[in-house]
Amino acid sequence: MGADTKLTKLEKYWILYDVGNSAFTLLIATILPIYFNSLAGSAGLSEVDYLAYWGYAASVATVIVAIIGPIFGTLADTKNFKKPVFTVSMMVGVIGCAALSFPTSWVVFLAVFVVAKVGYSASLVFYDSMLTDVTEPERLDMVSSHGYAWGYIGSCVPFVVSLVFVLMNEKIGISMGTAMTIAFFLNAGWWLLVSLPLLKNYRQKHYVDMPEHPVRESFSRLAATLKDIRGQKHIFLYLLAFFCFIDGVYTIIEMATAYGSALGLDTQGLLLALLVTQIVAFPCALLFSRLSKKYRTDTLIKLCILAYLGIALFAIQLDKQWEFWLLAVLVGMFQGAIQALSRSYFARIIPPEKSGEYFGIYDICGKGASFVGTTLVGLIAQLTGRANAGVSILSVLFLLGYLIFGKAAKLNRTHLG
Repeated sequence: MGADTKLTKLEKYWILYDVGNSAFTLLIATILPIYFNSLAGSAGLSEVDYLAYWGYAASVATVIVAIIGPIFGTLADTKNFKKPVFTVSMMVGVIGCAALSFPTSWVVFLAVFVVAKVGYSASLVFYDSMLTDVTEPERLDMVSSHGYAWGYIGSCVPFVVSLVFVLMNEKIGISMGTAMTIAFFLNAGWWLLVSLPLLKNYRQKHYVDMPEHPVRESFSRLAATLKDIRGQKHIFLYLLAFFCFIDGVYTIIEMATAYGSALGLDTQGLLLALLVTQIVAFPCALLFSRLSKKYRTDTLIKLCILAYLGIALFAIQLDKQWEFWLLAVLVGMFQGAIQALSRSYFARIIPPEKSGEYFGIYDICGKGASFVGTTLVGLIAQLTGRANAGVSILSVLFLLGYLIFGKAAKLNRTHLG
């Protein structure tokens, strides 16, 4: 590994947070929907309603973050504010993750899930904006890609241990409820533990000076930035494109297990297939990190969007276990790349001293916008009575994202020189 690709200590500490929060991401994409399905099923909910309510809960969480993300992101740009607000949001997520072990009602379970997901998603607003503080502009693609790559492979550690308890609970001699409690506390502990080096060593390099009234000033700065973005066509179009294509990506991440479960596919097979996604994503994210040194980032993002368009079209007719396994591999090949390159591409085109407020807006168009996909999938599935029909809307989102991104890329090439 050459000197130019060797990670610094601070870059490694930043990457470790991806390793920590990705455990929660994998948990809510795999075990959590299946556990919720059992709670909902015991209460008499149909498979279609289960899928819809799971989608609605994810949508509520993302709408909340879409509202608070830009406000707190702008506040975090104030000198010495970023670490405290990051820490609070992370702890809400960690405690919420552990608290998922207590509810026995599906309604209460969804409420706790919303709180945990809000904390998790809010922490990512501040975490993503730290990228410009922990590395140099020419290293953004590499560090961002390493974050997702190690996040995917690192999250497999608590996931595999959790699977042992969840899938083998009867042989071990414990109830499913006890197995889930172990899984929730294990993932919460992992998330907290690997986040400590970043909390200890992070220092905010880019900031705005402390105003007399920081909260009031944050609202004023956010309003000014929103007004400026409308005049910055290269950023506005990129955010619009990102809104479309990443909405589809996050909807697939959040609802893949729920979708497969609604189709009646084998639970154990679904979990193992999504473990394969994490394993495949690790080398593929690193591969795209290397490719970003030879090819333009916008070219690689276009490739990823087209790949996801094909994945969405394939998912419409999915009804067999082996097709879900194939889907898992294909998603793994491009999932880390499209997320990492989108993040570093945005970091490159925004003012670094305003990274918090810009990434707050970015989060609206990312995880905050995924409520569109999850809600539409749920609504269309309920209206038609077919889970496959709900997935068809995702191909439209990817197509729109590709077309708009093409225009944004041309403008950004001119802007960046």
